[in-house]
Amino acid sequence: MRTMLQQVTVGETTAIYRRDDESGTVELLLVPAGRTTDVTRDDCAAEPLVQAKIVGDDYPFGFSQGRTMRNSQTVTRMEFGRPRVFADDDGTTTVTTRIDDPRGWHYEHVLTMTTKSPAVEIHTSVVNDSAEAVTFEMLSSFTLGSISPFATGLDAENLTLHRLRSTWSAEGRLLSQPVEDLQLEPSWQRFSANSVRFGSVGSFPVREWVPFVGLTDGRAGVTWAAATTHASSWQIEVYRRDDGLSLSGGIADREFGQWKHTVRPGERFDAPKAVVAVVAGGVDEAAQAVAANVRQYLDVPESENHLPIIFNEFCSTWGVPTEKSVLEQLDAVKALGVEYFVIDAGWFDDAAFESASRFGKWEVSPAAFPHGLKPVVDAIHDAGLKAGIWFEFEVAGRQEPDCFNKTAWLLKRDGLPITSGNRRWWDMRNPEVRDYLAHKVIDMLRDNGFDYMKVDYNDTIGIGCETPGQPEMSLGEGLYDQVQASQDFFRRIREELPDLMIEICASGGHRLVQSFMEIGAMASFSDAHECDYIPVVAANMHRMILPRQSQIWAVVRDDDPADKLYYQICSGLLGRLCFSGDANAFSGEKNDIINDGVALYHAAAPIIDYGESAWHGPAMRSYNHPRGWQAIVRRGEAGTSADGRVLVVLHTFHDAPNTVEIPLGDAASNGAAIADEFHRNGVDVTLADGTLTIGGLRDFDGVAVLL
Repeated sequence: MRTMLQQVTVGETTAIYRRDDESGTVELLLVPAGRTTDVTRDDCAAEPLVQAKIVGDDYPFGFSQGRTMRNSQTVTRMEFGRPRVFADDDGTTTVTTRIDDPRGWHYEHVLTMTTKSPAVEIHTSVVNDSAEAVTFEMLSSFTLGSISPFATGLDAENLTLHRLRSTWSAEGRLLSQPVEDLQLEPSWQRFSANSVRFGSVGSFPVREWVPFVGLTDGRAGVTWAAATTHASSWQIEVYRRDDGLSLSGGIADREFGQWKHTVRPGERFDAPKAVVAVVAGGVDEAAQAVAANVRQYLDVPESENHLPIIFNEFCSTWGVPTEKSVLEQLDAVKALGVEYFVIDAGWFDDAAFESASRFGKWEVSPAAFPHGLKPVVDAIHDAGLKAGIWFEFEVAGRQEPDCFNKTAWLLKRDGLPITSGNRRWWDMRNPEVRDYLAHKVIDMLRDNGFDYMKVDYNDTIGIGCETPGQPEMSLGEGLYDQVQASQDFFRRIREELPDLMIEICASGGHRLVQSFMEIGAMASFSDAHECDYIPVVAANMHRMILPRQSQIWAVVRDDDPADKLYYQICSGLLGRLCFSGDANAFSGEKNDIINDGVALYHAAAPIIDYGESAWHGPAMRSYNHPRGWQAIVRRGEAGTSADGRVLVVLHTFHDAPNTVEIPLGDAASNGAAIADEFHRNGVDVTLADGTLTIGGLRDFDGVAVLL
């Protein structure tokens, strides 16, 4: 039996706190507002608000070791207090629950709900009030259990698990599987603990998997989604031992990510926050609710409000920019409506970026820029654009031996500098390193008048690093602290240069997590700069980050047919449009097409910024040989400048149909009409009876329609 302790509703979400009358465990349920009377499940073990494991306590049973550390003796010793509710005048409500361990420490579980976000945040902390140090080898950021609360018993063939797979230049692929396919059913005696534990180990948090999980109750039409937010090793677990299913996640534990952390007497440790949402709908709606949580933290210059267009010269020079190339490109693109001109990698070297590793000194190449960067920045400003520059400041390169061999400043494992290819990593926890980089990076940006910085990060630290002077600290903890220190340096840049635009890049999309999206105004969506499947990955981003933060490239080539621009620019309409390419390609018919595309982008910018996306088209199998078509229908958010407006972006691939019909439902009601179109000649677009029909299609068409 369960006893109701608290029920709190903010916006479209209701949080329910219940106590299991037998064990005393307090659990959290999240349900859509108005669905509380549908909650029926009380026939499974209650999921505690916190999952933890300390060194010395018994490990969990049920064939658990090596598979999960959940429900250890540390959890069974928890004593749960009553949740307390606090409401602020700004529409924020917090629910705080204290959980005591009789040995002298306690946990704090804080749920934050606000009208500023469709999702909620969960903060978990441990405070050591005892006289002895306690070492954790697992501590969750969030847990949810008794899923689905709208059923009792096994609830077979109803629950679907959603995850987002990710690899370089093919980020965010949705994988949806029945939980039965993952053997997430209870055993016949309810003995075996069945767990799917997945995550990423290293400093690429978006690699193999995105730190996200979704779970859909098909019969109830409800989906839960959760994401961890930190940028080092993480894990998420889907766990089942009885008829109820549980979710949890946070820092990758000792088994999965070599993490331990000692909390000494009087100390506090805050686990990284988690973002959780529940919606009456599917995984697309739930994922976008989680991604939208970052909006409340955005702090960008006012100029970002209209989503300016970017030009980045990387696909023009491929890592060998020069004063001459920049000025030529600037002259070619300054009239196209772009507002940022970004000088990418290679300004510090005389060789192509791919074959060089001259990282660390960050001195301007006198051969490439004989007058320095300041005159080039001045020229960009004189053209009415903002100037950007590329850095990868967290590493030292082999071709800068004074940096590469400065071992006292480098991350180590087994007492040796961690080396991957031509890169080693600065120890960002070292104040001397931070002061050095403040001069090399912050002073350089300020002295040259840059408005924009693209920060790249092109390899992962791996399982972790040692902490100087503290050999007892785990590798996973060293990694966590290293990444936290890196993010602190990003914040220092923001404090000293408050108007600077920061683009987050990590070989494309390997750092697309909320902690970095709170720091940066934009992010590189991927490194798939000229791939046929750009719009597929660009659409995937809508489940991961806000489209206003997703920078998507349209690369213009001399020898490409003009009609290809429709495909490329329409890809950019799925986020922030960024041009690159050959300097002399922006002319003639291509110039006219680009101007038309830029005009539609500006008109659609409010919808790109404020909206909810829906996917249409057949399932995509091969990214390298995409077939069929894809359409994204983005409906403007009520109460914003996008209210009542719709943007439809269609792409065709190999074996495309001649005609596509896209049902718009209520988006086409109330006398909706086509306001603008962007496509090649020969494509026909009509709107009738709530259906958008697009005909005359060929392979690799791009079509945008604004309603």
